[in-house]
Amino acid sequence: MELLSTSFSVRKPKVTGTFLAGLAAVVALLYFGRVFFITVTTAVILAFILDPLVALFMRMRMPRGLASFFTCSLALLFVYFSVLAFYTQALGLLADLPAYSERINELVDVVVSKLEHTEASINNIVVPKRLQRDAKTAQIISTQPPAPQKSASKRRSAEPPPLPASSIQEVRLSQEKEPIVNTVYSYLRSFYDVLLMASFVPFLVYFMLSWRDHLRRGFLQLFEGPDRMVAGKSWEGIADMARAYVVGNFILGLFLSVASSLLFWFAGLPFPLLVGPVSAFLSLIPYIGMPLALIPPFFAALPVHTKVGFYLIIGSSVAFLHLLALNLLYPKLVGARVHLNPLAVTISLMFWGTLWGAAGLVLGIPITAGLKAVCDNVRQLEPYGKLLGD
Repeated sequence: MELLSTSFSVRKPKVTGTFLAGLAAVVALLYFGRVFFITVTTAVILAFILDPLVALFMRMRMPRGLASFFTCSLALLFVYFSVLAFYTQALGLLADLPAYSERINELVDVVVSKLEHTEASINNIVVPKRLQRDAKTAQIISTQPPAPQKSASKRRSAEPPPLPASSIQEVRLSQEKEPIVNTVYSYLRSFYDVLLMASFVPFLVYFMLSWRDHLRRGFLQLFEGPDRMVAGKSWEGIADMARAYVVGNFILGLFLSVASSLLFWFAGLPFPLLVGPVSAFLSLIPYIGMPLALIPPFFAALPVHTKVGFYLIIGSSVAFLHLLALNLLYPKLVGARVHLNPLAVTISLMFWGTLWGAAGLVLGIPITAGLKAVCDNVRQLEPYGKLLGD
């Protein structure tokens, strides 16, 4: 009996160490392969969202391949016309950039002058005390004996020989050019990687939709007996969670876009069709949505309105819309299907945001909701599902 207890106590740290090592390896893989995993996760979520539309086309006696092609084409057309509408509004904004830059320079000058005035006031209070302290320090130094000085010949021998002017100029040019080249290269490299991976998303979504039945059968064949039924329920649970979260947020964003655009149009803001949707969808970002939603209307109002009261009215209106959507519409459209508690949402945003940056803030909640769907359908993992639930 003592031998069994000893062996159990020895094996437990090994299992724990193996689990921690595996977890660290998974986290490292997710971090270093983030571009790949972000692309695949985005394609999977989009495939889950578009699958009901494929089923609708198949009821019209279309084969799955053709229905998937029509669905992907409609999605791409929607993205194209949305980008075209934003681009048309953005052209007008670019034409008015001189007015915006002039207004921003005026605001910066006002802020700088106020800061200089504040600094001068602080110096008037602090400088006399500093002068008294410096006088005391100088008096103490004057009473101490002077330190021995080295001879001029020793100082000359210790100093390195001066470089020629041509060498100094070459060193300066290399120091100036190398950081710029590295910065431009790293920026273009990251942009190229993102663009390359994004180009795969339409093809991945199409193949996931057209081969959906084959993929599902192959996935279920990995399990046997009752586990196969659990795997099928987990598949459907993840799909329902993804649709509920993304479609609910999209409907909520459309509602806020219409309401914000009408509000900005009545307020006389320029480019309301651009500023309204951008402010609306920024407000959907968890925790930091409301301050981000204030940036587009405030920026658009810079060359037109100068009174503080106008900005207070716009800010309070945007905050009212944000709180209305968050407290009344979000629980009905999204929260009733996702069932994540605030602590789980916060930790998931911190974790995925650290791993994947801005993409992690967007994908963190649907990924966590999908994990909860798996935990809810697997008996051994049900306590973890309850821990994540509301």
